[in-house]
Amino acid sequence: MTLIKSISGIRGTIGGKSGDSLTPLDVVKFTAAYGSWLKNKNSEKPLRVVIGRDARLSGKMVSDLVSATLVGMGFNVIDLGLSTTPTVEIAVPLENALGGIILTASHNPIQWNALKLLNEKGEFISGADGEALLAIAENDSAEYADVKSLGKVETNDTYLQKHIEMILELPLVDKEAIAKANFKICVDAVNSSGGIAVPMLLEALGVSEIKKINCEPTGVFAHNPEPLPENLREISGELRKGNYDLGIVVDPDVDRLAFINEDGEPFGEEYTLVAVADYILKNTENKENLTTVSNLSSTLALKDVTVKAGGTYHSAAVGEVNVVTKMKEVGAIIGGEGNGGIIYPEFHYGRDALVGIALFLTHLAKFSKPIGFLRNTYPNYHIAKKKVELTADLDVDGILDEIKDKYERYPINTEDGVKINFEKEWVHLRKSNTEPIIRIYAESEFETTASNLADKIIRDIKELIAQ
Repeated sequence: MTLIKSISGIRGTIGGKSGDSLTPLDVVKFTAAYGSWLKNKNSEKPLRVVIGRDARLSGKMVSDLVSATLVGMGFNVIDLGLSTTPTVEIAVPLENALGGIILTASHNPIQWNALKLLNEKGEFISGADGEALLAIAENDSAEYADVKSLGKVETNDTYLQKHIEMILELPLVDKEAIAKANFKICVDAVNSSGGIAVPMLLEALGVSEIKKINCEPTGVFAHNPEPLPENLREISGELRKGNYDLGIVVDPDVDRLAFINEDGEPFGEEYTLVAVADYILKNTENKENLTTVSNLSSTLALKDVTVKAGGTYHSAAVGEVNVVTKMKEVGAIIGGEGNGGIIYPEFHYGRDALVGIALFLTHLAKFSKPIGFLRNTYPNYHIAKKKVELTADLDVDGILDEIKDKYERYPINTEDGVKINFEKEWVHLRKSNTEPIIRIYAESEFETTASNLADKIIRDIKELIAQ
């Protein structure tokens, strides 16, 4: 069993012993610490928190525990129920809340759940704030309200519709162009809240025909929920035998987005951000501010597209909060992560698959050619995404230091793990924020080269572990 505390929230597997996994006691403990942290920051403001969850089997249990804990601390809770991560994010400032909690383990399998923690802007809390919160949890210093000061729960199921309406109002979302294109789209929402949200959005955009796959929000995921090609055989097969324009895939909490070409081949989750950024760069009136950001594990294609448009590209450490921080620092007009995460500041500073869909479909409608043709207009890189499982006694920092020393003759970035830049390739290895693994990503113009490079680093790591 696993419990991970990081900038991505409090994440763990359900069941087991407290402290080793995400048990009810742990849910209460970290919710109470979050409530205490909010109180410490906002002594004079009304105590309001927004919560929402994805459809995973443990979601209702975890949501009830979080809600009851906050009520016990004197907070009024606005419960969006079955929702999406970006929907909760936009609801926080609209509700004048002090923060929000999204109950989702995002792309993790069914046995996982998590508390994703937001500040008053509806953005993920910073690393420093996270450390302060964890200190409260470890000291068990939370205080609860007396019986006359208990909070209450208000349910609000209107925010998915509000979210979609706000997307339709964005200047670069062209509903008429999308409707005119008469798209026939297949959707795989892995049996979570995207099964509700994505068809709602497509209907609002005037999409003519929608084929739903795994859109019943049962929480029993039909496949591994991470939107990687090896997990998307069902929708790829449907596109091969059907007359569709494209496929759309989201993860359980709808902050990651991937597309499938009309022939069933993946568009490439790395290229979700590239394509949306291309559209934004080409349609931004202020050509003095064409700035983009992605994380260190994302494709170089974004940099290529940005430079071609006359703009400037910046990289950031992995993790949404790190990307957002860099985007604010450099004034980026679009950014995100190569895992299919689109962050569009014109709307809000959070990964949002729904706004990504609307912008991409506008781009594709105006392009007036099949999605496969659009993909071929971008530089063709290949990323190998691999991992090494961790054990409790493994000295990850020591391993990363030894890898850095072994490849010291090459340019190395240590902002987040170790990124080694070769002449035409790179490899990035780092400890995951969301799973007990070391992630090894490698990119090259050639698929076999990227895979071989990642495998070489894995062999290096295993040799170091064996010593």
